[in-house]
Amino acid sequence: MLYAVSKRVVGAVARTIYRPTVIDADKVPTTGPVILAPNHLAVLDSFIVPLVLPRPVAFLAKAEYFTGTGTKGALMKWLFSTWGAIPVDRGKGRAAKESLEAAEKVLRAGGAFGIHPEGTRSPDGRLYRGRTGVARLALSTGAPVVPVALTGTDKLQPRGKKIPRLHPVSVRFGDPLDFKRYSGLDSSLPVLRSITDEIMYAIAELSDQEYVDRYQRPGAAAA
Repeated sequence: MLYAVSKRVVGAVARTIYRPTVIDADKVPTTGPVILAPNHLAVLDSFIVPLVLPRPVAFLAKAEYFTGTGTKGALMKWLFSTWGAIPVDRGKGRAAKESLEAAEKVLRAGGAFGIHPEGTRSPDGRLYRGRTGVARLALSTGAPVVPVALTGTDKLQPRGKKIPRLHPVSVRFGDPLDFKRYSGLDSSLPVLRSITDEIMYAIAELSDQEYVDRYQRPGAAAA
């Protein structure tokens, strides 16, 4: 209920101000488990994708967003909590495993889960090699993967800027990808790599980004 109310209020304001262009949102299943795999250009990406869809979408978020103090800390905690974000402590050794377990819980309950395969924001607008967590999720739950292309969010909220600017943003959804043909092969690294690459190529086709076949390092500066 709280999610629905906050999404309606925040969504109405955001759509009025920023007027995002949404393309092929009807390709996202309205019920049942689904994995949304967007490119990652700005912090706001994890808010924009749920904003333009009628169903709730859970994303992972840094645990620091839930533990801040003062007015700002309380506001951040409220915003991320009501928006369905799942806190993850990226400094813990089990963080990756716990993140996947949290995602599986959402999907097994029939929900929608969003994950950025690149793992972190692009520093230069290019699309970087995807990490295999999205493939592991697809194989462990049988959920289809919908590639998503965000455009303009890096201009909406450039790195280092806390307040979004006025800039056109578009969200384009691709056809759902079904990987059930690989059922039982979730321990095969070549299979996981192949699935992840297929997802990344689909995102690249939707976004028209230049693809870079290497991992983006968290916190790396733009070249």
